[in-house]
Amino acid sequence: MSRDSKQSTGTAEHGERSKAVVWAALAGNLAIAISKTVAAIFTGSSALWSEAVHSLVDTGNQWLMLLGMRRAARPPSESHPFGHGLELYFWSFVVAIMIFGLGAGVSVYQGIAKILHPEPMRYVWVNYLVLGISTVFEGAVWLFALREFRKDNRRYGWIKAIRFSKDPTVFTVLFEDTAALLGLLVALAGIAMTQWTNNTVYDGLASVVIGLILAATATLLANECRGLLTGEAATKTVREKLHQLICGDPSVIDVHRVLTMHFAPHDVLVAASIKFKDELTVPQLEGAIADIEAAIRKNHPEIRRIFLEPRRKPSEAAQRTQVR
Repeated sequence: MSRDSKQSTGTAEHGERSKAVVWAALAGNLAIAISKTVAAIFTGSSALWSEAVHSLVDTGNQWLMLLGMRRAARPPSESHPFGHGLELYFWSFVVAIMIFGLGAGVSVYQGIAKILHPEPMRYVWVNYLVLGISTVFEGAVWLFALREFRKDNRRYGWIKAIRFSKDPTVFTVLFEDTAALLGLLVALAGIAMTQWTNNTVYDGLASVVIGLILAATATLLANECRGLLTGEAATKTVREKLHQLICGDPSVIDVHRVLTMHFAPHDVLVAASIKFKDELTVPQLEGAIADIEAAIRKNHPEIRRIFLEPRRKPSEAAQRTQVR
């Protein structure tokens, strides 16, 4: 199998794993949303209504992620010569807006409305049953997303892993399900306090807290997607390795700069300005550039586009002119 074929196969396998995470989250959220909605209608719980809206928003978000993955996979065109990989980052940013605008906004509104206009809860046992089932589903999807996320980020701590990750499909699901599990715990506490004290204010407060959790989640997700959408570079480790790899070529004197940009999780552009030895002939220079490109592709298969700019070492006369 050729190097390009191996690269395509590896990228395809990663894409299929990411798509499996999104489909698992979609199936789980849809089942949970239906059960929460039915339970909220029966019981009148504000916290459960907020959780139902949360799950419905998450279900819609998974469709948006799948749409982004499909559009990002389109081949390059005349109007988009570098492909459509950035579409994935755009739709991930839209998901963050959906979580903030719909999930958080509706939850806070629902909670305030319940506090101002309290209504007694009915069939409280239904709430506990649905919350228990939802926790099992959400926990299973969360563990699945976590396992896929850690496959590519085992060498980093949690915060660095999220910051260094270039695949929004996986960490978006992870963010959503983490917020969902926290929301379920808050809803459970609010319903239990309401039942214990016979005061529906706790149910409304739980809904407001769920909204605040969603707002915080959306803010973190939007910030991560913003960096990717505006042209985030490869990690510092990758950039340093590229610098060392180029400098290791015997025809290279120095590397002026190495610029990188992610167009997709496994689609990176590299542009480097290199000072080659003065005595190289044009054929030798072309051969050196070809060797460096081959070495980069071998060691970093995620790099799809390489632009190397030769910069000759200035002559002594030119240096004296610059000094004057």
